[in-house]
Amino acid sequence: MKKLLILSVATVAPLLAQVDENISIPYVDFPMVKASGVATYQSSCIMCHSLGYIDNQGLQSKAFWRGKVDKMIVHFKAPITVQDADTVTNYLFKNYGNGKLK
Repeated sequence: MKKLLILSVATVAPLLAQVDENISIPYVDFPMVKASGVATYQSSCIMCHSLGYIDNQGLQSKAFWRGKVDKMIVHFKAPITVQDADTVTNYLFKNYGNGKLK
């Protein structure tokens, strides 16, 4: 019983902690390439992650980008149609790709 009480306090205590100072989170702007497909990318992808995620991938092949888009659809249940998946893949490849198909 004593262990349960200690575990409960240890779990809840951090949730009740308060900081007595202003905390600011810096804004990092990741400007997007304004090109064909950007609106579809914004409506399909930005809801879950920023363009910083794309920048962190580095320049990749078209197959890589399609794999990422398919992963978002299959594993994370992103509500992206087949047509929009093609548009997003093409946008990512043309603007953040390495020029290689595979």
